[in-house]
Amino acid sequence: MSKTVSQTLVDGLVDCGVHHVYGVVGDALNSVTDAIRRTDGIDWIATRHEEVAAFAAGAVAQLTGGLGVCAGTVGPGAIHLLNGLYDAAKSHAPVLAITGQVPLSELGSHYFQEVDNDHVFRDVSVFNHTITSASQLPQLVEQAIEAAMSRRGVAVLSLPGDVGPQPVPNGTSVRVFTGINRSGPEISLLERAASRINSAHKVTILAGAGSHGARDSVLRVADALHAPIVVTLKAKETYDWDNEFQVGQTGLLGNPAAHQALDDCDLLLMVGTDFPYRDWYPDDATVIQVDTDPSHIGRRTAVDLGLVGDADLTLATLLPKLNARTTRHHLQRARAAYAEWNQGQQRLADPDYEHHITGRLRSGLDNPGHRIRPEAVAAAVNDQAADTAIFTADTGMSTVWLARFVHLKRGQRLVGSFNLGSMANAMPQAIGAATAHPDRQVIAFCGDGGLTMLLGDILTAVRYELPVKLIVFDNHRLGMVKLEQEQAGLPEFGTVLPNPDLAAVAEAMGAKGIRISEPKRLRSGIAEALAHDGPVLVDVLTNPEEITVPGKVEPGQAWGFAIAKLKETLRSEGQ
Repeated sequence: MSKTVSQTLVDGLVDCGVHHVYGVVGDALNSVTDAIRRTDGIDWIATRHEEVAAFAAGAVAQLTGGLGVCAGTVGPGAIHLLNGLYDAAKSHAPVLAITGQVPLSELGSHYFQEVDNDHVFRDVSVFNHTITSASQLPQLVEQAIEAAMSRRGVAVLSLPGDVGPQPVPNGTSVRVFTGINRSGPEISLLERAASRINSAHKVTILAGAGSHGARDSVLRVADALHAPIVVTLKAKETYDWDNEFQVGQTGLLGNPAAHQALDDCDLLLMVGTDFPYRDWYPDDATVIQVDTDPSHIGRRTAVDLGLVGDADLTLATLLPKLNARTTRHHLQRARAAYAEWNQGQQRLADPDYEHHITGRLRSGLDNPGHRIRPEAVAAAVNDQAADTAIFTADTGMSTVWLARFVHLKRGQRLVGSFNLGSMANAMPQAIGAATAHPDRQVIAFCGDGGLTMLLGDILTAVRYELPVKLIVFDNHRLGMVKLEQEQAGLPEFGTVLPNPDLAAVAEAMGAKGIRISEPKRLRSGIAEALAHDGPVLVDVLTNPEEITVPGKVEPGQAWGFAIAKLKETLRSEGQ
């Protein structure tokens, strides 16, 4: 008996090492889900929302380096994938999206639920085609997988409901993608780079996620040059541990030491980073950028020399050409500032440090003091997390607290929507992480706004017994938006969230719920959650007035914040 289009597709996924497909079932995908049901080595993870499926697949791709797969049926089901797919695309995560389509005979007729998938997914994808005939297999499937893997992006295959069941010729199978060759820049360019570096007095390294496989080489270069390493958030998992050169993050999440290291240098060596914030780059330094993607060179700041190639291969070849430095002043100054800043941060992590908040939330909800410092929440998790824990974080203040108060150890991992900046990503990414790594602890730092956007997929964690730990920073606010409004001199408006008891909601869904409203209960509550062998939601009532100060504060931001607070006070008194 001949295999079908859908069975051939599913067999190809198994041969590529795919173990899970995330999605919501639908009639256009029936042949695909039935093929998964009948095939060993691959499972269907039924999410409650397709956006969750796409985020989960993207997390799997980022954590494993392999292909993540999600699926959505015709029309609305496919459209719901888009936000998670954009996150995967901006995270350079290889993801295959299988989308349903109306029957071939109805294409272009404005049929029920019909959308033009090829048009809808054009911007987000590196490969995007509709399978219209069994004769297009295995080529279209192979091209989709190879494009996703080699270009580290999203591939989309649309499958009309009447094409999936079609038979394919006997012997049709999908070839497995084998890998990518590493390459480095020309020797003449490395000689020029070495000459510029050897002429500089104070070198700072800005290391990004693209240097993940080059950690040892980066550290050896930093040692030779006595160069501080400023780390992007996506590279935190690579450089947080056993590193005498790192000075943390720059940008809005960063600290004064990182800003100082950048501002003081006369040469900036960028390695595997596309850090987007132009205002945080040094003004007068020579810039050398190492990246595998030539389109990244000079995209964020003026670059004097670009080295296109694999970061590890490039630095390993460059290192013997560098003159070792004899003075450590630049490094010592940056590290001293970083140590001082960290010491101050640890005071903020004390649960009893100015934790009393009086009055009421503007929503009218009672808020009788004892609101917990979010810094203390992050620090408590940091102290008790397993050495192999995987962290996810919602965009916004949850990411701020993780960036500053969770110090990742060797083997710990971090995933977030750090390029797209989407809300509601932490729980879905935790679902992907827990299915890909069932033997590892998975901890999600969730904002209350982000969590409640896709709250229904707590049921997915319960259904598949995924022991995810959802730590909710429940400040009844869209905290980052509040801060942005106040920095602009605007009074807080539209950010208040009248939340239910989220721990009780989790209990009603079948998960364990823990609600923490007293600082003295914080550490024991976190310990209880981490020790539980099933899904847990920890609803921590945190201080909505807690702010974070970036490494560099412009006078206009400080003045705007002061004006905003005055307006808020006057409005409150007038109520």
